[in-house]
Amino acid sequence: MTSTERDAPEEQQADSAGDDGYSLRERVADASWRQRVAANAPLNSAYRGGVGVVGFIILIGGAAAIPLPGPGWLIVIGGLFVLATEFTWAERLLEFTKKHVKSWTDWVTRQPIWARAMIGLATAAFVYGVLVVSLHLTGVPDWIPDWVPLWR
Repeated sequence: MTSTERDAPEEQQADSAGDDGYSLRERVADASWRQRVAANAPLNSAYRGGVGVVGFIILIGGAAAIPLPGPGWLIVIGGLFVLATEFTWAERLLEFTKKHVKSWTDWVTRQPIWARAMIGLATAAFVYGVLVVSLHLTGVPDWIPDWVPLWR
């Protein structure tokens, strides 16, 4: 087996993944259930409105979670993903986000190990700082045991 024969299935997978112009919105629109919904104008409007509402709720929840420890950005991207199934602007924004996250990841992986460690430490320090400030502003919850070294 030549190297081109081995690489062919991977290239076909990349093509079918939608990176070559076949967008997420188009893939959803081509589904048989979506075509049945689109055939009924009132149902289609309600569906698009529902997708918009659910997507924005997820997006707003993620935006609220960004400064807190946890997966805030992941929730925002999930909300964009939901919106991108129906709206072109959300699909463009999701592609923009994916491009920049990939470029950041590529840049970080090219850095020496000490620089990656410093980025990790800075991120951990920021998350710890946000946690301390949020606990200071809101108070330590009662469900945290007394032996945990936090002020009350």
